[in-house]
Amino acid sequence: MKKIFILFKEKNYYLFLICLFSMGVSAQEITHKQSNDFWNHVQFGGGIGLSFGSNYFSGTLAPSAIYRFNSQFGLGVGLSGTYNSQKHYYKSSIIGGSLIGLYNPIRELQISAEFEENNVNVDWDSRTGYADDNYWYPSLFLGAGYSTRNVTIGIRFDVLYNSSKSTYLDPWMPFIRIYF
Repeated sequence: MKKIFILFKEKNYYLFLICLFSMGVSAQEITHKQSNDFWNHVQFGGGIGLSFGSNYFSGTLAPSAIYRFNSQFGLGVGLSGTYNSQKHYYKSSIIGGSLIGLYNPIRELQISAEFEENNVNVDWDSRTGYADDNYWYPSLFLGAGYSTRNVTIGIRFDVLYNSSKSTYLDPWMPFIRIYF
């Protein structure tokens, strides 16, 4: 009887060890899947702009990324850089970043809030009589748009708009947002 009890005890010990190690392997596998799942929720996009005119040039590059928590909510970051030049008048560079929040109450409607902070550097031609300027300018855009899959077309409004310092001509701004 004693031998059977020891044998039974030994089998329980081995069964316990097998269960313990299989749980560890299973936990490692789940963690690995979760870390790879992050990139399935990230979408990349941004904007490129070029403008040419009589003695005028403007170029913009603005990459961004959004993390989609689910089909309704997303948060993201963006960078932007713009160079403007008008011969015999001025040159400017605008470098900044932004934080954006997206909410889709229904699939076709996207509501957005975007905080943007830009460093503006303006070098005036000496003949203009204006002093060079360097300053930070914040913008807070609230917007709404029509969405179809990865594309949203809409309008946004800068609630912090200041006509003498803003890098935009108007507080109302149409937009096209594309994320892949």
